[in-house]
Amino acid sequence: MVFRPRRWLLAASISAIASSAFGAAAGAPLATLDRDGAWVSVEAYGPNVVHVTIAADKAEALKGPGYGILAANADHAAFRHSSGKDGDTFSSAALSLHVNPAPPPHVPSAMEKYFAPSLAPVGLQVRNADGQTILNMTGWDMAPTTVSGEKTYQVGASFAAPADEHYYGMGQNQESTGPLDLRGRVIDCQHWYEAPGGESVCVPFLVSSKGYGIIWDNPSPTRLQAAINGRTSLQSKVGERLSFFIVTGKTPEEIYSGYARVTGKTPIPPKAAFGLIQSKARYESQQEVLRVAKTYREKRYPLDIMVVDWFYWTRMGQLDIDPAQFPDPDGMNKQLHAMGMQSIISIWPRFETSGRYFNELDTKGYLLKDKDGKTVDGLPFRADRAGALIDATNPAARKWFWEHARDNILSHGFDYPWLDETEPDLVPDGYFYSIGSGDRYHNVFPLLHVEGVADGMRAWKPNKRRLILSRAAYLGSQRSGALFWSSDINPSWEALARQIPTGLNMTASGIAYWGNDIGGWQWLPQSTQATHAPLLDPSGARDTVGQNNDYPELFTRWFQYGTFLPTLRVHGDRKHTEIWEFGAPAEAILARYDRLRYQLIPYIYSLAKQTWDNGAPFMRPLWMDFPLDPNVADIGTQYMFGPAFLVAPVTAQGQTEKDVYLPAGSEWYDFWTNEKHAGGRWIKVAAPIDRIPVFVKAGSIVPLGAEIQSTASKQAIAEIRVYPGQDGEFALYDDDGVSYDYEQGKGALTRLQWNDATRSLSVNGADKELARSAQQLLKVAK
Repeated sequence: MVFRPRRWLLAASISAIASSAFGAAAGAPLATLDRDGAWVSVEAYGPNVVHVTIAADKAEALKGPGYGILAANADHAAFRHSSGKDGDTFSSAALSLHVNPAPPPHVPSAMEKYFAPSLAPVGLQVRNADGQTILNMTGWDMAPTTVSGEKTYQVGASFAAPADEHYYGMGQNQESTGPLDLRGRVIDCQHWYEAPGGESVCVPFLVSSKGYGIIWDNPSPTRLQAAINGRTSLQSKVGERLSFFIVTGKTPEEIYSGYARVTGKTPIPPKAAFGLIQSKARYESQQEVLRVAKTYREKRYPLDIMVVDWFYWTRMGQLDIDPAQFPDPDGMNKQLHAMGMQSIISIWPRFETSGRYFNELDTKGYLLKDKDGKTVDGLPFRADRAGALIDATNPAARKWFWEHARDNILSHGFDYPWLDETEPDLVPDGYFYSIGSGDRYHNVFPLLHVEGVADGMRAWKPNKRRLILSRAAYLGSQRSGALFWSSDINPSWEALARQIPTGLNMTASGIAYWGNDIGGWQWLPQSTQATHAPLLDPSGARDTVGQNNDYPELFTRWFQYGTFLPTLRVHGDRKHTEIWEFGAPAEAILARYDRLRYQLIPYIYSLAKQTWDNGAPFMRPLWMDFPLDPNVADIGTQYMFGPAFLVAPVTAQGQTEKDVYLPAGSEWYDFWTNEKHAGGRWIKVAAPIDRIPVFVKAGSIVPLGAEIQSTASKQAIAEIRVYPGQDGEFALYDDDGVSYDYEQGKGALTRLQWNDATRSLSVNGADKELARSAQQLLKVAK
């Protein structure tokens, strides 16, 4: 056996590219290189993104990208290609990708005859704009395997793992109660409802502290081994090639802008999404829904959305509304709208065999099938999961589902759908979608199912923004207008602690709108093992908590945390979930935080505009804003909420003080007391039950809104808080909160600027009234 020298072939000489299950490439790649039989295809998606495809079969290397990727956004204009004895280099002002040459031919040794890999070696390096090597791929692999009767490969790549590199993202994994860094961990990136710590969701975007991210383009179950024995590897269960994108950037905004070019922009949700969303499993009648809504108004506690959860139907898959429970859903929604509220209703993707649509869907082939082509009815190991799954990979099935959901349910005045079970709960492994095996496409269901409904909603009401609750996500899911949450978590202190690092890695994966069920979803035990006396008296909440004496305290701490989440949604499988049902002491605190949330809406909504502009999340781990502080790399117990707020939720029962790290490079103000602290150190912070530690970065400008009952009312700016210590600015944004006009640049942008030397605030832009009244509204922290 003799190893031959490498060859390369310019893509311009390729006359045609065959279409595949992934679809045809949007255009010719920059080049396709032959590395002694290993084919390497390179294309670009703007100056800071390169797409690399590696395969033993040239046709596989030339196939277009997979699901979730916007192939039409490929753009090679910024790059130049040079070739020489040392390999091939693709350069732009933002990055340089170098693909090593094939090794020179040689006679293999006896050892190599037995142990040399059968694949031709491929190595590549990526350098950033400053010429620093930030990524070094050292190898790739394709191991033959058979999955669901199909001969295929297990595919993967290995990268060098410097000692000072940290890793984040890869979707939702709830196994940590505090540490954030994925370094040293093994992450199974797959949708798994019953993961031990809580549901896992695969969004295979790995972000490095070195200033790059890897978008792993494979929807089969994928394992990350992060910096173990000096290497980081990604390995997928099914595939005939490697396909991955490398995104570089000096700032998170640059990285996430690149991610948005590859997978889609994150739209601005309707403004109501940032108010309080009230849910329960379940409101049993329209009378109960209206009673709760009216009580919020009578108590003058702000509320924007009421949610109707499952079993409002007569049978799973009937796609109907039980008239015994909801005799007049149109009238109910009219009353909610009259109170300045909107509604969400849960719509499930499963169909019982005895339901009115099963035979039609079965005959048309619109349901998940087994190897014999028979529709799969439920899971053999969970009796509560009867019913067949709509095959969202089939465009005709997606269209059918949307049209029936629209005509049978949403047309009764409901504003938005909740698409539950989108992982899906009916695990597809060993079964078959229309596009192929559930093993090969394990993670793609939530993207296609939610996007099918999202596209339908936009066509149905072309200038009313979409909002969809979704329990899972994949690459590109952020573009659908969905709000994601961490699934059916426990109502426990441990589950609360898991939410903080879980959410921070999910938002780092490009999913900016993430939240959780405030209070936990699962059934509430009627006793606890609390070791401290409850900080809130439970005696007035027995109808809700039974003998779970510390639950009012837990719910209150959870709501305080939720106030500083992208979305604030109360939910749970208990008799009551409304904020007045946890005893009078808790109610007073919860009402205060509910009002604070609405004060913060001008600030939060402006952050949503920034996310639309650059793709970066506004709930984010500390390392994004303080990359020069090595102490923040693994902190998953606190986070930044926009550029101003550092939030450190209380996650332990009986806790009344907390150690908080204030990052270096800034001074910090206690949000509650205005006490000023130096950064770069840990401090012990008082955390009585009515307060969680929140700090504001020096130089921040925080606009606070006037009191409103919902976002249906126009909200004036009631106060402009400035936290001095350095110059600062804030881009205040507002629009109608409902339409897509912002996509055409319509909306009011007002720039607030603080000059710390002169201690003066200037206001320029669309809001002329704010400019006139700014000095009266200004409050400078002391």
